[in-house]
Amino acid sequence: MFSRKKMEGTNLTVVMEFILLGFSDLPKLQGFLFGIFFIIYMTILMGNALIIVITQVEPALQTPMYFFLGNFSFLEICYTSVTLPRILINLWTQNRHISLPACATQLCIFLILGLTECFLLAVMACDRYVAICKPLYYPLIMNHKVCTRLVVGAWISAIPVVMVLAYQIFSLPFCGSNKLNHIFCDIHPLLKLACGDTSLNELSVYIDGILFGMAPFLLIIVSYIKIITAIFKLPSGMGRHKAFSTCSSHLMVVGLFFGSALIMYVRPKSSHSAGIDRILSIFYTIVTPMFNPMIYSLRNKDVICALKKLLPKCVGS
Repeated sequence: MFSRKKMEGTNLTVVMEFILLGFSDLPKLQGFLFGIFFIIYMTILMGNALIIVITQVEPALQTPMYFFLGNFSFLEICYTSVTLPRILINLWTQNRHISLPACATQLCIFLILGLTECFLLAVMACDRYVAICKPLYYPLIMNHKVCTRLVVGAWISAIPVVMVLAYQIFSLPFCGSNKLNHIFCDIHPLLKLACGDTSLNELSVYIDGILFGMAPFLLIIVSYIKIITAIFKLPSGMGRHKAFSTCSSHLMVVGLFFGSALIMYVRPKSSHSAGIDRILSIFYTIVTPMFNPMIYSLRNKDVICALKKLLPKCVGS
């Protein structure tokens, strides 16, 4: 199958498919990398699925915080499944070709889920703010209807933004090399292959990163400044410890995800390199979703108690 075709009246060739180079520079480690990523993927699926199950079946976890956590775990499964299965296929078959429509689809879904994660983490921070700073009004403000609307809003808000961005990127002609030096279809590696001036596209990516990445991050920071201030005003040391332990898990996840994602998309073009981009991508698309269930379960007494109740029932049945 040809990956390029001649444009009418010119000698230019148009790329019809890409070759994801991925880890092709490590030919002797393909089997090892497949094994590592397969174990990581299974860990992500099982860990996040377990969080979803316990937040659904355990009565003590029928609260807004765990409603958001269950949705977040489902999002992590979807988010990882956009990229990891393709990486595993490429490592196993050594067939690294991906068609232009498949690449566009992967990029759109990946960005939609990535922005949804930004918004959902901000929603979870707001939930903690209301719970700790306005505890008497918490059941009234964060009722089930409001929680559902917040989750739906987080899921659908990113769609129009990503559609416009993806249209701008794939409206560019790809007429040079079709070798995409990345592990999946992402913005900056694609722009490197585009012909002509991509400065407006890069500016658009930067602005979108600031607006839709930094804005939720700043909302989270402001929420936690107010939360920490409120915690220090609590009269009981036990109350302060419980509030800190509840919020620390979320802060760790926020730091892992936003730290790597913002460095990836907001830093200047001159500082981008294939090796660094690959490491950052692995971190926020694979490593962070793998650690999320561990962070939320090991640092949360309610989740640990729910697991202790659920696991003997599963073993017994």
